[in-house]
Amino acid sequence: MKYTIKHIVFMASIAMVNASCIDLDTAPYDRETDLTFWKDNKNAAIAALNTCYTQLSSMDEQLYAECMSDNAYTKQPNDYTQNIGNGSFSTADRYVAAIWDGRYSAIRSCNQLLDNIDKVSSLTPELKQRYIAEAKTIRAYHFYELYTRFGAIPYPEHVISIAESQTMKRTPRETVVNNIVTDLKEVIESNSLPASYDADNKGRITSGAAKAILAKVYLFEGQWDKVEQLTQDIINTKTYQLFPSYAGLFEVANEGNCEVILDVQYAPSTREQGTQYSFLPPSLGGYSQLSPLQELVDSYLMNNGKATDEAGSGFNPAKPYENRDPRLAATVMYTGNSYKMADGSEVTINCEKGADKDGYGFSSDCSATGFYVKKYWDNQYRSSVGTSSLNTILIRYADILLMNAEAHAELGTLNETVWNNTIGAIRSRAGFTADGTAFPTASKDELINIVRQERRSELAMEGLRYKDIIRWKIAENVLNGWCHGLQTGDIVGADNGFIRVEQRKFDAKKHYLWPIPQKERDLNKNLDQNPNW
Repeated sequence: MKYTIKHIVFMASIAMVNASCIDLDTAPYDRETDLTFWKDNKNAAIAALNTCYTQLSSMDEQLYAECMSDNAYTKQPNDYTQNIGNGSFSTADRYVAAIWDGRYSAIRSCNQLLDNIDKVSSLTPELKQRYIAEAKTIRAYHFYELYTRFGAIPYPEHVISIAESQTMKRTPRETVVNNIVTDLKEVIESNSLPASYDADNKGRITSGAAKAILAKVYLFEGQWDKVEQLTQDIINTKTYQLFPSYAGLFEVANEGNCEVILDVQYAPSTREQGTQYSFLPPSLGGYSQLSPLQELVDSYLMNNGKATDEAGSGFNPAKPYENRDPRLAATVMYTGNSYKMADGSEVTINCEKGADKDGYGFSSDCSATGFYVKKYWDNQYRSSVGTSSLNTILIRYADILLMNAEAHAELGTLNETVWNNTIGAIRSRAGFTADGTAFPTASKDELINIVRQERRSELAMEGLRYKDIIRWKIAENVLNGWCHGLQTGDIVGADNGFIRVEQRKFDAKKHYLWPIPQKERDLNKNLDQNPNW
């Protein structure tokens, strides 16, 4: 959908659509209004729907979400996620407020279409139902992103006035979940969405995307039988496959490949993102504002499937990156690793303390941890590293396989056949040895932990880790104490020679839910606060 979604055709109408209703019955002659837009404009519905897509998510949100977890750190405070990662955020946190505002603004856009689509007489019944299904699925995704952070939330199903917004109460969490599930099941069972689209509409919500979002809701709720059934249904359609190259998944040349279920669309010149400026090393023109942690690096297995501290792993502390899970090299830039340039050449990076340009501590532009991000590196950027058109993948087939494996592990049904079709297939694609892909002899609890580890390695730096540690209720274990960067050998300000990056704190009585932004409670006295905020 390079034109219909990436090129925003709604430019002239967006202000009108988001405006409040006018009082006069006569429409002005010099501009578009609600009186004429929906009735007289045959492109009104698609224009409004395209606006919903532009608000789906962003590369910024996905990557900075990692810095709230034990995968990454950002040295940028205030508007980003540093305060959430270290547990110092408050009811006035600007990032928390931005998520609240952004998601509700997007929900309003979806409701705008749903409330007015009956006025567009030029639509065929089939197209109308498809547009409604797309908008309802996008709206469900936004509600999912809100309730998994805030718990009970206001749940507007129609466009509301300012006065109404200042009186709405929080809908109980259980009701929110039930509403999301009801909407998504209605969309799926109506068969209003196709399994795929033509090239001009690529990137739109498919039936597979609606099912995947519903599976994520079930996953967060721990409804394992439903997760297993729905993910197996997606698998059985054979619509999606693992892309042959793990690293290639995240390259511009392979956008919209066979593994992608839902992504945020960008395009050269018309809609670009500059997030990689925030993670590239100075030698490539970047300012490393966010960077992977040593804890993430340590979590990767050896390519024989053993942990680095496990007997027989073959791990050599003097050569810590040799024979590791190949996804480490595709995700994290460490000393000796390299970025591939558009001309085929390789730029090798030296991250060590004292190294020129990119080394730890060399300048304020360098990584705060001694590691840089490699995943989502776009060597096809148009004019600078801040002008990338690389799409952000929100859901991909490997995630479906991992959800299926996790459900089986929790249900006690993860056998060799399921393993080979899920974890084994994922590790084989990554490049593990035969030993590394073999079904392990392990207890139920051990299998659950193996699957959780696999999720971390496969999906690292894709914005999913924080939600995982929240739903697993392990945040107080992994987000307390110092997080670390690379090993410099220093004694002061280090643990066993690994640099201390940030002191973190996670209060289990408080931080499993974000606070309702105080500015919202100042406007709406009916909004109660989450516990201990």
